[in-house]
Amino acid sequence: MKYKFISMDKVVFYSICLATIYVLIYNIYHYSPILGYDAEAHFAYVDYVARYLPKKLSLPTANDTREFFNPPVGYIFPAISQVICRNIIESSDFLSDCQPYYGKATQVMQSILYLVTIGVNLYILKLFNNSKSLINVSYLILISLLAVNYRTISMIRGEPYILFFMSIFMLQIYKFENTNYKLRKQSVILMGFTIGLLALSRQWAFLLFVPVLLITFLRTDRVYRLKFWIPSSIIAFIMSGWFYINLYLKYGSFTSFNMSPTKFSLVQNNLNFFIPNFEQLFYLFTKPIRPNLDNQFLTVLYSDLWGDYWGYFTFTSKYLDIGRDQLQIGEYFGRVNILSLFTLVIIISFCFITYKNKKTDYFIKYIGYAIISSLIGYLIFTILYPTSSGDTIKATYILQAFHLMVFLASIYLNNLNKKNKKIYITILAILTLIYTHNFQTYLSHFPINFLQ
Repeated sequence: MKYKFISMDKVVFYSICLATIYVLIYNIYHYSPILGYDAEAHFAYVDYVARYLPKKLSLPTANDTREFFNPPVGYIFPAISQVICRNIIESSDFLSDCQPYYGKATQVMQSILYLVTIGVNLYILKLFNNSKSLINVSYLILISLLAVNYRTISMIRGEPYILFFMSIFMLQIYKFENTNYKLRKQSVILMGFTIGLLALSRQWAFLLFVPVLLITFLRTDRVYRLKFWIPSSIIAFIMSGWFYINLYLKYGSFTSFNMSPTKFSLVQNNLNFFIPNFEQLFYLFTKPIRPNLDNQFLTVLYSDLWGDYWGYFTFTSKYLDIGRDQLQIGEYFGRVNILSLFTLVIIISFCFITYKNKKTDYFIKYIGYAIISSLIGYLIFTILYPTSSGDTIKATYILQAFHLMVFLASIYLNNLNKKNKKIYITILAILTLIYTHNFQTYLSHFPINFLQ
């Protein structure tokens, strides 16, 4: 009798799938979105929009919330949930009493959105790798190691929508590229709607459009391709242009923010903003929690990507006595940062190798350019809007770049399975051990139903 054993790939893949679902459900119970980044301002945005629904869509001004500059897509679902709530419960203060309900509903929605995003990306990789199965542990384990994913999903934010629409955007680019951009009406309309929804998710989405323009104009067949992109862009402008025109008319800028920008200068920041000193490097691998790395771009971004530098899952400035002790958890985050060096090296090196080997492929070239555009654009943003604590340095804001890097890196790691099985298994085993060690960073450390 022959026994058929399940491969290590499938064991790890299904284990991470189950673990991810566990993490998402756990955080829904243990984390309240009101503890998130600028949460009161995001809730104020939702409450303002909900106040006028279902009769009309009215957006808040700078007098209503300091998050006024954000496009509305990320707030529509919680606002609708608030409308449903106020028609069900009895209350003398619907705005306050409905917040816990639409907060949880949003967490459920964004968790589903995250899982669908992962599924779409697995499908794209299946097409790209000419695989027979959606199972791709190379991608799943790398994306699951990013602790920032789970915090972002648990808050009311627009970034989960960027990730979702970005995956749809990538799928369409891949399909259209492989059909030589056949000018089908439905394809143009679908792309236009996708671009429009991206633009209405967060302003960061515009960093994904720059590479399309650049690559298209560099190609010899640009005239033919523009016949596809121009009508798609017109549709996108009709969908989203009103929001940015409104920002310009009211606040004098298409990309308004709740701070006044400084004059762009690479020397206006302390040198430590770009290059960490010895003390910051010491804290990076011992206690990477605020305020130990104040306004240091690389170390704060690194610590927020793999751990929880700002403490929104472990402690906050309001609830230091309820969250995990920040000094003890800081030592754990130090170990997380040490182990994550291996993960970072794998992602960066494999991302570069994939791009180098396949840079003639339009799809791969686009992703490579989108990574560079997103990172440079975000760096410019942090320089234009400096703060003494580095409060604008959060991995959530530029999550799209890390997802794109993982996408490229997973292609080479997956191919390594065919070229050198031993090295592949070794890397996969190490990444699995790191995932297990870092698992606590994916979970909220606040009590169950806290603030509910």
